[in-house]
Amino acid sequence: MDTGKPSNAAQMASPSYRLAALDQDFLLGDTMRGVRFQLEYAKAEEELRIWGVRSTIVVFGSARVREDGPGRHPYWYGEARAFGAIASQRGGALTSNGGLRDNVIATGGGPGIMEAANRGASDVGAPSIGFNITLPHEQEPNPYSTPDLTFRFHYFAMRKMHLAMRANALVVFPGGFGTLDELFEILTLRQTGKVPALPIVLFDKAYWRSIIKFDALLEHGMVSEHDRKLVHFAESAEETWATLVENGLLVPAA
Repeated sequence: MDTGKPSNAAQMASPSYRLAALDQDFLLGDTMRGVRFQLEYAKAEEELRIWGVRSTIVVFGSARVREDGPGRHPYWYGEARAFGAIASQRGGALTSNGGLRDNVIATGGGPGIMEAANRGASDVGAPSIGFNITLPHEQEPNPYSTPDLTFRFHYFAMRKMHLAMRANALVVFPGGFGTLDELFEILTLRQTGKVPALPIVLFDKAYWRSIIKFDALLEHGMVSEHDRKLVHFAESAEETWATLVENGLLVPAA
């Protein structure tokens, strides 16, 4: 029976009628880029606060390093794993000080050196963080970061912000373009005073001096003597920890 009342099916089916929070086409549009950026900040921030992560030790290094790889790969992997364990045991990741954890290992969440550092924390029962990034060739999380603290980002900038904002220290193992990018990001923040004074240790002095001529930068007047002293070197997991402490790493009282 025709009541004469027109159908509202077209209105109900229109994309404009979808609830904004449930409209994926809208949320993934250009005008919502700022909102997506904010969401990537808030999601990780909320979980980190739930776990009481007050500060981190960030570990960078190549995703291509393998435990059974060629050359010095096994050594780098083993020492990164050992450092993850040492830092977690001595830095405050295992203890809750009023519900807070300090010097929690944080990595890019992928394989190689990142896996090794997360694995070291896992070896001693400590939580650790994996800040993954969406790539054309998908990087899956390694199996050692704490599941609740394993995040995935679309925006490199937001990932870098989370890596930097809680960092008490930075340890950089041998790596390539991505590792260099992250290293110089933090070095620039330190040089310009945009982050607190945190120690930066490069693992394997021979490797780093073979690819970056730090002294040449000083000789050509591109950095100051103070800038040059922002970088320290270490050759073992124990020496890395000692160098961090000697250069101001904040460690909670036992």
